[in-house]
Amino acid sequence: MSGHGFHVHGPHDHEIEHVAQHGSDDFASRIAVMTAIMATVGALFGYEGGATQNDAAMFKNNAAIKKTEASNQWNFYQSKSNKQNLAELALVIPGADTEKYKAEVARYKAEKEEIKKKAEELEAESHKWEDASENALHQHHRWAQAMTAVQIAISLAAITLLTRKKWLQFTSYGAAGIGVVLAGLAWMHI
Repeated sequence: MSGHGFHVHGPHDHEIEHVAQHGSDDFASRIAVMTAIMATVGALFGYEGGATQNDAAMFKNNAAIKKTEASNQWNFYQSKSNKQNLAELALVIPGADTEKYKAEVARYKAEKEEIKKKAEELEAESHKWEDASENALHQHHRWAQAMTAVQIAISLAAITLLTRKKWLQFTSYGAAGIGVVLAGLAWMHI
C-alpha cells in the first residue's frame, strides 16, 4: 500500500480480511483457551508439587536432627553406664569407701533412667518426622503425576490444533481430566 491510494493485495490478505469480517476459527479458539487453562492449572500443580517436595526435605532434615540428638543421649547413657560399672567395680576393692560407691551407683542408675527416657522421646519424635516426610513425598509424587498428565494434555492440544482431529481434542481433555483426578488425590493425601 502506498501513500497515494494505490493498493496491492498479497496472497493472504484476502483471507485475513475474510476472517476479520466473518469471525474467527472457533475450533482453534476453543483449543487455545483450553490450552491456556490447562497451562494455568499445570502451573498450580507444579507449585504444589514443589512445595510438598520442600516439605518432605524439611521433615527429613528434622528427623535426622532428632535422630542425632537421640544418638547423643544414647552416648551419654553409655557413658553413665560405664561410670556405674566402674563404681560397682570399686565396691569390691578392699578398703574402698563402699557407701560412697553405693551412692554413686544409685545416682548413675537414676541419671540413666532420665537419659533413657529423653533418648526414647527423641527417637519417637524422629519417627514422627520421618513419617511426615514419607507422607509429603507421596503427596509430591501425586502432584508430579498430575502435572505430567496436564503437560501431556497440553501437548495433545497442540497436536490437535495442527491436525484438527476431534478425537485428539477429546484425548487431550481426557488427559487433563486424569491430571485433575490425580491432583484431587494429592489434595486429599491419598
